Amino acid sequence: MSKIQSLTDLIGNTPIVQVKNIDTGHCNLYLKLESMNPGSSIKDRVALKIIEDAEKNGELTEGSTVVEATAGNTGLGLALIALLKGYKAKVVILDKMNLNKIYHLKALGAEVTLARSDVGPDSPEHYVNVAKKICEMTEKSFMANQFSNKSNPIAHEETTGPEIFDQMNGDVDAVVCGVGTGGTISGLGKYFSKVSPKTEMVLADPKGSIVKDVVENNEVKPADYSWLVEGIGEDFIPDTLDIKYIKKAYEVTNKEAFETIRILAQKEGIIGGSSSGTLISAALKYCKDQDTKKNVVTFVCDSGEKYLNTAYNKEWLKEKNLI
Repeated sequence: MSKIQSLTDLIGNTPIVQVKNIDTGHCNLYLKLESMNPGSSIKDRVALKIIEDAEKNGELTEGSTVVEATAGNTGLGLALIALLKGYKAKVVILDKMNLNKIYHLKALGAEVTLARSDVGPDSPEHYVNVAKKICEMTEKSFMANQFSNKSNPIAHEETTGPEIFDQMNGDVDAVVCGVGTGGTISGLGKYFSKVSPKTEMVLADPKGSIVKDVVENNEVKPADYSWLVEGIGEDFIPDTLDIKYIKKAYEVTNKEAFETIRILAQKEGIIGGSSSGTLISAALKYCKDQDTKKNVVTFVCDSGEKYLNTAYNKEWLKEKNLI
């Protein structure tokens, strides 16, 4: 086995495991373990692609600062890669996100600013707008801008998609994704439309998010901000989301999402984050809607170790009326 020169060499090529102890109907359900990336989430792929492309374009040079608005995981990926490459990082994170993400960001040397999670995209206090303001005030800054940066979906088109296709020996009937930025579902949608037109892209959307209504009815309703899962669900449609690839959408409640990851831990021994609960819950709904055998893939988006104090804590779950 060759020596690893950098943690960045460990990003991607994550394993896939089949669900064995949960009822998946007629289907085979497979989980791609993105929690095994060095920053413990799928967003490491995006962070690496954004930074490397910015370096090639001359947007990042010695002494630069990377700035981003994030639910946590993209910020963690950017902070890690910035650290490894000698840049600074400033991260704006929503105030409802787990404190463990904030501690992790600070441990990597990132400067962290909290922003309100109950305001819309037109508000100056919206986390994206706060990050833009910080970027304007920071010398030699680069706004990663995962919501508009085309490097985001390209990362999945170039890496995640081919990995899934190869690991599944080319036989993939559906891939279930959430939408935070839309990069995963759009990049995979573009890839599979070329190599495997039969593959359906399926949306898992937290109840309260606007994306499912836009997909199904081309209607933008106000978000109600009631979802507790982190990293997916939106109150606006990001530029990186290409809705044309989405063939079906499922709504997932808070209770369904958090129950699913606890079942996943108890039945399969996998500790996943809250967004994983939304994806896997929707994937199980999709599987049970099928009357023929299909191969379905979804993700353990990040490690559940970040959420031991919430998603796996009975007192917190009781407080949120989830059990």
